[in-house]
Parts: sequence; structure tokens; C-alpha cells
Amino acid sequence: MKLEGIELRRIAMPLVAPFRTSFGTQTTKDALLLRAVTADGEGWGECVSAAEPLYSSEYTDASADVLRRFFVPAVREVGGAKEVGPALARFHGHRMAKAALEMAVLDAELRARGMPLSRELGAVRDRVPCGVSVGIMDSIGELLDVVGGYLDAGYVRIKLKIEPGWDVEPVRAVRERFGDEVLLQVDANAAYSLGDARRLARLDAFDLLLIEQPLPEEDILGHADLAGLVETPICLDEAITSAKAAADAIRLGACRIVNIKAGRVGGYLEARRIHDVCQAHDVPVWCGGMVETGLGRAANVALAALPWFTLPGDTSGSDRFYSTDITEPFVLADGHLPVPSGPGLGVAPIPETLEAVTTSTEWIGLR
Repeated sequence: MKLEGIELRRIAMPLVAPFRTSFGTQTTKDALLLRAVTADGEGWGECVSAAEPLYSSEYTDASADVLRRFFVPAVREVGGAKEVGPALARFHGHRMAKAALEMAVLDAELRARGMPLSRELGAVRDRVPCGVSVGIMDSIGELLDVVGGYLDAGYVRIKLKIEPGWDVEPVRAVRERFGDEVLLQVDANAAYSLGDARRLARLDAFDLLLIEQPLPEEDILGHADLAGLVETPICLDEAITSAKAAADAIRLGACRIVNIKAGRVGGYLEARRIHDVCQAHDVPVWCGGMVETGLGRAANVALAALPWFTLPGDTSGSDRFYSTDITEPFVLADGHLPVPSGPGLGVAPIPETLEAVTTSTEWIGLR
């Protein structure tokens, strides 16, 4: 496979409702898409970095810059997706930009071969169970209404975003309203310190699946200490940046569950390696989400179909975030989403829909 060039495309998609976490409120998805063009066709990638460096140090303008100046020129001679990671290895960081480039090349390669991404990764399911991430609300009443709506829609697991001051009482209210049978977990996005251990231990009373990333991502030892102070399993998200990071965290006892986000770890091939490491250590994994369009959602669903994804992921339907997606929408059915069966991602942007949300395009030729 020979790359002829990469198109960088910026899009802006309004969310159906503001999505608030401990680090900010998002109302629009400012996304960077990549289109890899080869002599045999094209493929699509989606960069999950946000407009501001709040979830991580990466942000969309920086992702576009590092792709333009360093990453795209470095893959001029790659012969396939497995060569993208090694070609970019000398560059530090920017895993989300690396993941987007690998995804676009992988999609192009698999489309040319007629191979679905799910089969390439080693999927064993043709549909995956879906959870939903619920942001921080202005009131508990509003939260209960929103959670009730998602349960009525069929979601099989609820994740509540939490922060200091919005944790024990919202969780208590959801448990009291909807009962113990609801699969429930919380996500702190690194909003707490080890000094909050006593408060976090109060969540043990609510039979949660897990507490996700309660402490800063660098504080692996703090998570190991916290794991000895609470009964609820600790799950790491931001702290897991590679298969090695996952192995180290497991060895230190910093987590009993791992959230895998392909963008955060540098791509779907590294995500598969993390899956394998966790399986070898009997540590369950689930697929996280980053408010992706249908492109990223298709890839996440394919990833979530691997055998060791034993917990429902944040692979919600398109209408969770968008009134109109740029691909054919993913629609929840009986709490599940189908795994695309077509070549590559199995989906592609709808041209007129994509054009309507595009804010800029840039072509980087390689021939």
C-alpha cells in the first residue's frame, strides 16, 4: 500500500445537550478527521483530542499541527497500518494524533483487502452491550430524569460523572430511585486526591461496578493505596497510556479493571495489546468513549467485540450526543449496538452531511 496523501478535515457538530464533567462542559464537538488516500482507495480516521487540553495535554489544534509538520511526512513510505506506530515511535506523546493516523491507514488497508476491522482485531461478537455516560447535572431531580430516560431507551449500564460535592448524594438518589439491579459505576476524571479516600469509601455502600480514575493520572501509587482503602474496584482510564502502563498498574495493584480508549493509547493496535495484557492478568476491560462521531463509534464497537471486553462500554447510540451523525446512525436495539460487518470501519461519512459540518480542509500530498 502506498499513501498518496492525507486530508485533514475539521468539523463542528453541536451536541444534543451540554455534557459536563469534572474538567468542563462541552456543547460542540470540534473534531479532526483524517482521510488517507491510496492508489487502491481511501480510509478514515478520527482524532479524539478536544478543543482544550483539559482531559489530557492534547488538544485539536496541536493534533493538526503535529500531524501536518511531523507525523504525516513520517509515514510517506509505510506499507500498512502495522508500520505506522514504528514510523512515529521517535516522536514523544501526541497519542491521539498518532491513533487517528493509524486508524485512517488501517481503514484504507482493510477496505482494500475486503476485511472488517472487527475481524482484523479478533472480535468474537456481532453485537456489543452498551452503557451510557451521564454528565454532572444542575440538580438531582434533573439527573434522575435523564437516567430514567436512558434506562427506558434500553441502556444496560449507567455511568455517572462525579466530582467533589457531586458524588455520594447523586449516587444514593439513583440507587434509591432505580434499585440495586441497575449496573452503576462512577467516573471522577482525576478530580480527587488520596485525602478524599474516606469520602470515596462512602460509595462502597451502593454496590458500584467501579470507581473510574479517581486520582490524577500520574498517581499510580496513590491509586494502589486507595485500592486498599475502598471496597469498590478501582478502574484506570487516563493513567493507562500503553500496554506497558497497564502491566505496571496491574503489578502495583493500582487497578482491578481497565478502561481502554484507542485514542488515548495511540491506536487500535495498541488497544488490542492492552486487551491481551489484561486478559493474561485476569483484569476485566471495557471500551471507553470520547464523544466520537460515527467513524470513531464504529471502530470502538469493533474493539468492544473482542473476547475480554466483559463489561458494557460507553459505546452509546449516535443520538446520545448528536441529532444527526456524519455516518448512518448507530441505533440501540435491546441494549446493544451491531458490530459493522463491511470492510474496514464498515461505515463512511455521508458526503452532504459531512460537508454541512466541515469548517476547513487541508490536503497533504505525499507523492
